[in-house]
Amino acid sequence: MIIEFTVGNFLSFKKKRTLKFKASGISELPNNVFKVGSYKLIKSGVIYGANSSGKSNLIKAIDRMRDVVLNSVRLNDNEELDFSPFLLSNTEEEPTYFEVDFLIGMKKYRYGFEYNLNEIISEWLFIKEGRKEEIPYFIRTEEGIGVSEVFEEGIDKEKATNNNRLFISLVAQLGGEISKSILEWFKSYNVISGIDHKDYTGFTLKMLHQKIDGCQQSQELYQRLQLGFKGVDIAEKEFDASSVPTSLPDSLRKKLEGKTVVTINTIHNKYDDLGNIIGSHPFEKENQESEGTKKVIDLSGPIFDTLLSGRMLIIDELDAKLHPLITTQLIKLFNNTETNPNNAQLFFATHDTNLLSSKLFRRDQIWFAEKDEVEQTDIYSMSNITLPDGSKVRNDSNLERNYIRGRYGAIPFLTY
Repeated sequence: MIIEFTVGNFLSFKKKRTLKFKASGISELPNNVFKVGSYKLIKSGVIYGANSSGKSNLIKAIDRMRDVVLNSVRLNDNEELDFSPFLLSNTEEEPTYFEVDFLIGMKKYRYGFEYNLNEIISEWLFIKEGRKEEIPYFIRTEEGIGVSEVFEEGIDKEKATNNNRLFISLVAQLGGEISKSILEWFKSYNVISGIDHKDYTGFTLKMLHQKIDGCQQSQELYQRLQLGFKGVDIAEKEFDASSVPTSLPDSLRKKLEGKTVVTINTIHNKYDDLGNIIGSHPFEKENQESEGTKKVIDLSGPIFDTLLSGRMLIIDELDAKLHPLITTQLIKLFNNTETNPNNAQLFFATHDTNLLSSKLFRRDQIWFAEKDEVEQTDIYSMSNITLPDGSKVRNDSNLERNYIRGRYGAIPFLTY
């Protein structure tokens, strides 16, 4: 479970900016928060902003941090790190900064690092248990790596750490239990696109085909959303080369010849002239269903995997191709205690202002991204906005109307 994430000098983020999942002291929608020990966290969060304001860059930052954690240990000495600094100032040579606070069980971990194209500049790990003081486990600077005696698995591993590798990743590779649990946490959350959903079609297909956890819940969701079909069926057939794009490499075509291909069919009722059901007919999902229907089916796998495992799902452009009422129902899955018993978390970017008028979110769940006059991204929560008259945003305000009118910022300024 994530508590907060900080990014600096990455894409449109020059200065350090922090996204928080801590619930504030406001009282609305108590089911949208959960407690772990002394931490009160939100179940879902949304970020609004104009096009090119930095919403997607924030999501990319969360994904990039994970990528560096999981992959830097595989680099050879002279290989470059994936470095994307803010380029519109004289600070482009400065390091990118990532830090995340998260929970594993009842312990809070604060882990972060700074890096440039060629090396890890600094790295640190602090752990806090209950109400005790935060304890440093290791601190890495340009002078070296200092390892605390409480971090036994890291002792004497300092010299084995190359300049372009993270210490936490190396120690995990060498069998460190604490380090491995941290890497497992980074593996646990998913970052996906709401526009191109083909990347997780295979995951959902496997879930439905093998009837693993999430299959039944997905089938129930399709019916609740009334997508026009009465169910889905998994069809197995021999690969047909004539039915795939000509762009498919010949080598792959040859590998698939004679193989069994698994596809999803949606099952539709068939009617007579009086509207009576006389049978059913399958539609191939990929060729005969709408883009929105295909997206709902594909999304169901990651959504229910996240809900059942109590992990986190991050989606860029969740609302793309979806009716606002369907988007609303997907968000409610996370805010509802019955459908989210394991306190999974959802964070997404959107332009769908209808969601602001649906009483879906507390004010501390709503975030905005906005660029300043020199194109740096800032992010801020609705709960922290101070209006021109010195007041805070009221819970009973018309949030959608006020946002569109520019009362909260983070909207495009158009010229005619």
